[in-house]
Amino acid sequence: MTDPRPALLGPAEIRALAGRLGIQPTKKLGQNFVLDPNTVRRIVRTAGVEAGETVVEVGPGLGSLTLGLLEAGARVVAVEIDGRLAEELPRTVADIGGPDASARLEVVHADALRVTELPEPVRLVANLPYNVSVPVLLHFLETFPSIRSGVVMVQAEVGERIAAGPGSKAYGGPSVKAAWYGAFRVAGQVSRSVFWPVPNVDSVLVAFTRHEAEPDSAKVRAATFRLVDAAFGQRRKTLRQSLSGVLGCPDEAGRILTAAGVDPSDRGERLVVDDFLRIAHAAAG
Repeated sequence: MTDPRPALLGPAEIRALAGRLGIQPTKKLGQNFVLDPNTVRRIVRTAGVEAGETVVEVGPGLGSLTLGLLEAGARVVAVEIDGRLAEELPRTVADIGGPDASARLEVVHADALRVTELPEPVRLVANLPYNVSVPVLLHFLETFPSIRSGVVMVQAEVGERIAAGPGSKAYGGPSVKAAWYGAFRVAGQVSRSVFWPVPNVDSVLVAFTRHEAEPDSAKVRAATFRLVDAAFGQRRKTLRQSLSGVLGCPDEAGRILTAAGVDPSDRGERLVVDDFLRIAHAAAG
């Protein structure tokens, strides 16, 4: 029986397409194109993409994952910084996915870190550019509260840091900031061999589910993240010392920490996001 699913891009198609466009993946843009259709379908499955929902993809490149998302029946908003790739993507989708897929694709030619308006995506599914993966992830979670869940492919070291819990070596500022928005976990490893060019780092899938933010989240989040940056900027120091620059002086920092129920002699690596949130509320009086 013939497979009813539309074809996805394989190694030959990707290299031919890149050659026709004069595209050579660059480290500057963090480009590593996925060659393997099975990996694409695995990402879509892991993300739980459903027909009819709007998914935002960052850095679609030549369209491997885009086609996989469209195959699942989603509407895809693809944010691409490279003008050549942004212009070519609709043609690739039309050629391989057909008219129905084309009708469900919207390409936004822009720097992902500067995008502030999209048609309310409910999922983020992306092979994130590795050089800006954490800033892009946090920017989209902050800017688009409609995003309820997603899966991103990132460098293994970065993914482990995002999903890390307190007390582990990988735990740091990105871990706490990600936890502000939801629950994150490493959802699987990805072989280097599925990429072109082959990266010199390992990759992982990081899945997340968003939780509800408190009503005054924008103001409180900014205050909380300042504390997180200060704590992990000097992670070997006690909180009384590392937070003194934000909270006024060591004595004032100690007073606020005690009021928040946090031991001033602790270090940032032992605190969860709710601890930092309590400190922010205590500092605000």
